[in-house]
Amino acid sequence: SGTEFPTPYQSIGARGVLNLASKLMLALFPPNAPFFRLSVDELVYKKIGEDPQQKTIIESGLAKIEKAVMDNLEVSNDRVAVYEALKQLIVSGNVLLRLTEKGLRVYGLNNYVVKRDPQGSVLKIIIKESINVNALPEKVRKAVLEGKENPEEYKDKDLELYTCVTREPKNYRLLQECNKKIILTKQYKLDNLPFLALRFNRVDGMNYGRGQCEHYLGDLKSLEGLTRAILEGSSASAKMLFMVSPNGTTRASALAKAPNGAIIEGSSGDVSVLQANKFADFRIAFEMMNRIETRLQFGFLLNASVQRQAERVTATEVSLVANELQDALGGVYGLLTTEFQLPYITAKLSQLREQKLLPNLPKDIVRPKIIVGLEALGRQSDRLRLLTFMSDLATTLGAEVLAKHINLDDAIR
Repeated sequence: SGTEFPTPYQSIGARGVLNLASKLMLALFPPNAPFFRLSVDELVYKKIGEDPQQKTIIESGLAKIEKAVMDNLEVSNDRVAVYEALKQLIVSGNVLLRLTEKGLRVYGLNNYVVKRDPQGSVLKIIIKESINVNALPEKVRKAVLEGKENPEEYKDKDLELYTCVTREPKNYRLLQECNKKIILTKQYKLDNLPFLALRFNRVDGMNYGRGQCEHYLGDLKSLEGLTRAILEGSSASAKMLFMVSPNGTTRASALAKAPNGAIIEGSSGDVSVLQANKFADFRIAFEMMNRIETRLQFGFLLNASVQRQAERVTATEVSLVANELQDALGGVYGLLTTEFQLPYITAKLSQLREQKLLPNLPKDIVRPKIIVGLEALGRQSDRLRLLTFMSDLATTLGAEVLAKHINLDDAIR
């Protein structure tokens, strides 16, 4: 609590982190739309003879389950926790999420450690956190304070709570310890672990990931130094001093006391203003700052980087650059889909089934499929290719050829 953190001289980094976290949030968890689909194995449809009515009944039932899950997600604090987790990911490259009945909990890198195998699967997680004695359930509180000479000392005291998750051959084992007393042991199936150790960038053979800010650390530090130099130099240059020649006829006291527009005796040659004459040097630093800011704006997908500084910029040009920036997140989308979205929705479905809010679905037939992020980029690319092809066909060969060779109903679908 007594730590003094340095105050930066610029806010491009903070603005970039907030912008990138918001973009990722909207891409991974779009509002008013499910980010996943419950898909049924095609073999099931073949077994029922591809009866359209049966297929419609199945898909409508699965759609209701999807809506129920999304309604539960909307009323919980999961979106708020995910936004905080994304900011942690962008800056430090690592964050731990825990799925509870009350919603998601976020653990920063200073509260947990993780060990992975060479393929990146989690082998062990240890979390350290503080918890007040009064927040513990009655049975747990008695067990924790058992054997203490003066339990009243612990009335409002914060205790250290350790949580350890260990990988075993067929499951994960959870162990919780408070005040050197084991208070909880539990087992989870391998695909239902409610602890999600996320990484922004995967590095094979390493237990931790790397963040976006680490990639741009050189530019961030350079911009910080240049901003500080220009700010301090500008402050020094802003000081205005009038100098009067000691051998001149103009008196300094008369000059200081004279109101605006007054007439005094003196010579203009006796008076001069102190100047630093550093304009050229500041100009070089300022231009370098602008170049670094542009690079950072591209790195953090800020909209200012999309539109070039010109008198006329077409909407198509802006759209192309914006799509190019969005495609740059493909690698991040891919990693977060496999390490975050799929495990999250699997654990969420399992939790809702345990609370009797959802029916049991056979895992080998019904599987969740993520339809945002990387998948959405692929669909958008297909759409653009189809529209471009149809536009070229109509322009070069005419609308009659288009109507003859293209099935419009399928194209619209």
